[in-house]
Amino acid sequence: MEVNFAMTFRFTRRGLRVAALVLAALPAFAGPPGPAPLPPSLAWDGASRALAADAGDPWVTPAEASGFTESAGLDGARAMLARLDAASPDIAVTTLGRSAGGRDIPLVIVAAGLDDGGLDALPPGRPVVLVQAGIHGGEIDGLDAGLMLLRDLVATDRLEGLFSRVTLLFVPAINADGVARTTPWGRINQRGPRHTGWRTNERNLNLNRDYTKLDTPAIRAIVRLIDRVDPLLYVDVHVTDGADYQYDVTFGWNGPHGWSPAIAGWLDRTLRPEVSRALEQAGHVPGPLIFAVDRHDIRRGVLAWTASPRLSNGYGDARHLPTILVENHSLKSFERRVLGTRVLLEALLRVIAARGDGLAAARTADRGSRRSPLPLAFGRRDEPGATIRFLGVGQRVELSPITGAPIARWTGTTWEEEIPLLAYDVPRHETPRPEVYWIPPAWSAVIERLRWHGVAMQAIAEPREIEGLVSVLDDVRLDREYYEGRVRVSARATSERRRVRLPAGTVRVPTDQPLGDLAMLLLEPASPDSLFAWGFFPGILQRTEYAEPYVLEPLAAAMLESDPELARTFRERLADDAEFRGSPRARLEFFHRRTPWWDARFLVYPVVRTPPRAPITTPPRGR
Repeated sequence: MEVNFAMTFRFTRRGLRVAALVLAALPAFAGPPGPAPLPPSLAWDGASRALAADAGDPWVTPAEASGFTESAGLDGARAMLARLDAASPDIAVTTLGRSAGGRDIPLVIVAAGLDDGGLDALPPGRPVVLVQAGIHGGEIDGLDAGLMLLRDLVATDRLEGLFSRVTLLFVPAINADGVARTTPWGRINQRGPRHTGWRTNERNLNLNRDYTKLDTPAIRAIVRLIDRVDPLLYVDVHVTDGADYQYDVTFGWNGPHGWSPAIAGWLDRTLRPEVSRALEQAGHVPGPLIFAVDRHDIRRGVLAWTASPRLSNGYGDARHLPTILVENHSLKSFERRVLGTRVLLEALLRVIAARGDGLAAARTADRGSRRSPLPLAFGRRDEPGATIRFLGVGQRVELSPITGAPIARWTGTTWEEEIPLLAYDVPRHETPRPEVYWIPPAWSAVIERLRWHGVAMQAIAEPREIEGLVSVLDDVRLDREYYEGRVRVSARATSERRRVRLPAGTVRVPTDQPLGDLAMLLLEPASPDSLFAWGFFPGILQRTEYAEPYVLEPLAAAMLESDPELARTFRERLADDAEFRGSPRARLEFFHRRTPWWDARFLVYPVVRTPPRAPITTPPRGR
């Protein structure tokens, strides 16, 4: 890495005044003079170019017809899907659901022998692969690659026999709102297509942050489809942001440390080598998911990230659904990215068709596990656990005259060396596995979300009393800004054993079920992706009954006189806690909390846990 801090402009007060005068004299900026100033492009002439149809081919896709300068977009995809549906009995086009903006979300079913049937006609016994594209509307490679794949099923013999062994469900534009919002200014850091969609939906929500809270119709629809067909593999196609490097197609999943160790082990051992080999043979440069430790010097290392359940691949890990996140590299050409995705999709289908039984066995093992304690999140190691042979692109760092801060300039030169690999694999917030969660019927939005996820539960018909664990909250903090349409909440939770009366209609959620881990991640208040953290329990954070000082003060005096131990505790608190000592309100609340008049529901999490009757042992991890 070259470092150049020699600048012709010096950041002095006089220099800043001169710069301000110069800028004031310039004409108003009317728009970019040309394409975004992207780093140099690496030369490429991959064998996968042979997959593209000629412009005169009757089945040429819109992207191919444009010379890979434009995507088909939502309307172009619908038009071509209608032609494909009419041309092949093995393809059926239906609707996944409707977007927040009221648009139909296309769903394509591909299976030999389908005979124009829908989801109810899926051939039994075949593994199902679910592929979605366009969850971020500007990251659209998967849509155009999917159209190429379907065209090849209809117009060539390249896929002969494949769909008699595997069923494909393809959602070309899950964020139909974002894909429809086309603009030439959507993705400044992406090399094509000329017009792109937008990252969020009509409510400005990011669908790939919605897998736990399920606020968007599109993600509710895809989760409903997952519950209905139970795919063996779920694939989410993106285009990445960030650093430059040689890889054009990167893909990955949470590792064997995560919530689905057997699945991750199979994906590592079996799927990655075969898919990478297919990409390499087609002239592509596959790699793992890449996140730089230091954007100014990628040689310092890359991160092996663990996705949280709010994201597609983290959600799949949590519910023991084999899930692959694909991140094509934004600085590679649109042609190269689409062709790489086309190769990847066929390779995935062939691996599942030939060797899916092994993945199914790994899935069964993870769904049968009852891990305890369960990590609610994973943190980063302090030191690298390994190294990775990294295919990098050269960079130099300069001091920017615009920002006054260092900035990386990518040079287009290439290098290869071992660099540190830092993993997010340290368990955080490990929590013993309860036998049951009990959710009172008043919290209907929470119960509704669990049903949407497919979590098994039963409502009790009569009231009952149980001995349970109750979480009492303190140090409650609300985020200062909205995030994905919600104000997120964090708190410290302390468990207390209490006798609790549960009303009729209370929902019983056992953790001894395939989605038991997901239920824990949704219901444990310490989980970063719990429904509590997403703000589904705002009422418990608000005090609704108060006591006036003229009543509390004499009551406190009487309590001190009658209870020497309480008096001693109060004096020690006064001596040790300056904030408490200086707050008349806190001093009175000290006594109020110890009276029957205190609101017993304030800062008490209403979901009650029944601890396990016997210790739970964790089965051996997947090999």
